[in-house]
Amino acid sequence: MASQPLQRLEGLDIFRGLAVAGMIIVNTPGSGEHVWWPLDHAEWHGFTPTDLVFPAFLCAMGAALGLSFPRKVDAALWRRVAWRTAALIGIGWAWQLLVRPELANLRVFGVFPRLGLCYGIAATIAILTARRGADGRAELHLWAIAGAAGAALIFYWAAMALGGDFTRGGNLAGYVDRTLVGTQHIWRFGRDEAGNVVYDPEGLFSTIPALANVLLGAVAALTWKRDPARALRWIAIGGVTLIAMGLAMHPWFPLNKKLWTSSFALLTSGLSALLLVLCVLAGRAPAIRAALTPFQVFGMNAILGYILSLLIGLAGMRLGFQRAGYEAALSVLRYPYLASFLYSLAVALLVFMALAPLHRRGIHLRL
Repeated sequence: MASQPLQRLEGLDIFRGLAVAGMIIVNTPGSGEHVWWPLDHAEWHGFTPTDLVFPAFLCAMGAALGLSFPRKVDAALWRRVAWRTAALIGIGWAWQLLVRPELANLRVFGVFPRLGLCYGIAATIAILTARRGADGRAELHLWAIAGAAGAALIFYWAAMALGGDFTRGGNLAGYVDRTLVGTQHIWRFGRDEAGNVVYDPEGLFSTIPALANVLLGAVAALTWKRDPARALRWIAIGGVTLIAMGLAMHPWFPLNKKLWTSSFALLTSGLSALLLVLCVLAGRAPAIRAALTPFQVFGMNAILGYILSLLIGLAGMRLGFQRAGYEAALSVLRYPYLASFLYSLAVALLVFMALAPLHRRGIHLRL
């Protein structure tokens, strides 16, 4: 049986597109030494707007998962879940080998492997806790998914608090990653004060709280499906509640994107919920929706757009046009931070120009 068509949540594509555009801009500055603080990650504990973009994309992934049900649970569905999980991990490994063609130093974790693992685990939890309808199709269980998200965050908090401290070299997440794959296979810039490689911001153990972002995104979608007329109010209330919980937890489990602390997952899920509500409302106003069309283009081809930005960024560094573009902008503007930002905008524009013709023809990459 073919899967059911994805129900459209007005504004979701804009929301996902905002996240992808943000990922492109923060990942491709003209100069890594001249990045405005809102466009850079927090050094360790703390939070900046840039820290929201990846969690927001995970929430969008969860929302799409929630909208893809009800559907029949059969071998074809499980093959689909396995394929998408493996494809995302495989893309990540292929990218790492392109950047650094050395198997001995292959980074096992990263953005794409985290996407794959979070999707695979979230889909499995959603399917296994689903309720079967009279027609044999599975209906996702909102409270079971919300409970799984809460359990993941509580478990991670307890494990991290009991298993070490929250420093670069002393945290449990880094220890697990180093033990499982060795320091040669984790992020080579994840160093402690002595210069030793000790952690990976997208490591395996910290995928547990990142999973909560996906599950809470699914909860938002299921809330909308239950009562579209009043859902935005409940999603907004839920978002404010999650933000308050994240901030309340901060003194005991500090906000930290690199550790993906439970407080960070709560805060970013709450902010993502509010941003989703704003995108839905914006999508209902024709003039605003038209102005946000570029983000819809990014959102409808999110994975392809992000891959293209990575390739452009790599080519820019290796062929020298990143430096040339930055210096050209600097020679006119005389302000290095603005020149660096404009280069990242130029990369985003190039990606948009590549995606726009595909979007007009209805061509969208679906893993």
